[in-house]
Amino acid sequence: MAEIITVTALNRYVRSLLESNPVLNDLALRGEIQNFVHHRSGHFYFSLKDENCSVKAVMFRSNAARLSFEPENGMRVIVRCRVSLYDRDGAFQVYVEDLFPDGIGAAQMAFEQLKAKLQQEGLFASEAKKPIPRFPRKIGLVTSKSGAAMHDILSVAQRRWPAAQFLLAHAGVQGREAEDELVAALKALDDSGEVDVIIIARGGGSREDLWVFNGEKLARAVYACRTPVVSAVGHEIDYTILDFVADLRAATPTAAAELVLPDRNAMRAKLDTVRENLRFQVSRRLDLCYTEYTALLYSPGMQAIHRRLEREEERLGLLMQRLEDQTNAAIRRGDARLAQTAALLESLSPYRVLSRGYCAALRDGQRVQDGTSLAPGDRLRLIFRNAEAMCTVDQISKERIQGEEKTEL
Repeated sequence: MAEIITVTALNRYVRSLLESNPVLNDLALRGEIQNFVHHRSGHFYFSLKDENCSVKAVMFRSNAARLSFEPENGMRVIVRCRVSLYDRDGAFQVYVEDLFPDGIGAAQMAFEQLKAKLQQEGLFASEAKKPIPRFPRKIGLVTSKSGAAMHDILSVAQRRWPAAQFLLAHAGVQGREAEDELVAALKALDDSGEVDVIIIARGGGSREDLWVFNGEKLARAVYACRTPVVSAVGHEIDYTILDFVADLRAATPTAAAELVLPDRNAMRAKLDTVRENLRFQVSRRLDLCYTEYTALLYSPGMQAIHRRLEREEERLGLLMQRLEDQTNAAIRRGDARLAQTAALLESLSPYRVLSRGYCAALRDGQRVQDGTSLAPGDRLRLIFRNAEAMCTVDQISKERIQGEEKTEL
């Protein structure tokens, strides 16, 4: 009778047989992925299937993390694996160490997957694109300070629009750490609020050289950017994820500068054209107005108005002449009354009396009207027609004028 063993012993024995077989220890399998599960632990669980059979497969997190794309159901792949048995369930399965798309490169697969994912989320939507300002005052530049892209852009700017200013945020444009540097530089320019538009630029290179611009972090940073972003990576035939999410895609850094900056020569020519058009339109309008004015001036209605104005002007002239005559007559009457009043005043003037040989006597500034009010010793001021005299009263005599009795006081 055969030796009695446990199920565990059996499973372990079968596993040892499988793992000791050199053919099964390093095997390449081609198949289609089915029942794919990306476990929260990071492990991949799926089945590989061909036309007739299938086999369970597992890819542990350490190996899965190295993939640049996410496996999907229905994807045809080639896996490098080893064959073993899962003791607990007695399940025959393969342990995948590496996985490649069958017929398409892993990098291209990752590109297509990320592109489809971001497109579905709306990061490429035309309505999300921000307009590029026509006349940017300051332009942010995300690129390597030692690269040719920066010099190409500055050269075009000097030729097209020298007034433009640039603010450089240096970042690596190739390599493993370049994506984080690009994201940090982009965020620094956007947060500064100093720039009107941002250009992310790199010169030409191989597909591997440009791969950093296919990063998901960079794509999401561009989409979240408040400032319009222009992608200027590689050559005209090169497309990256950045090109799809940016607000404007330029084929090259030189083309980006030409798209963002106006051409001063073209603007000058346009202004000259506008000025000539305005001059022509104004001149034409003036000619039309003059023609209309001339026609209106000699129209019957305007002629009737002219004749009425002439009659009113003549009547106004007569009224003005009448007013002037009446004014002159009133002035003459006033002059006559003034002359009469002046003659009367002149006849009553004390100075007229003084001119006949009389004088006026003043005591303490008051006019002496009665001689009996004087006393010897009073100081008098005598005012004559052409002189004044100061005198003292020595004696006062009272007499009758024209032969009347004289009495000494």
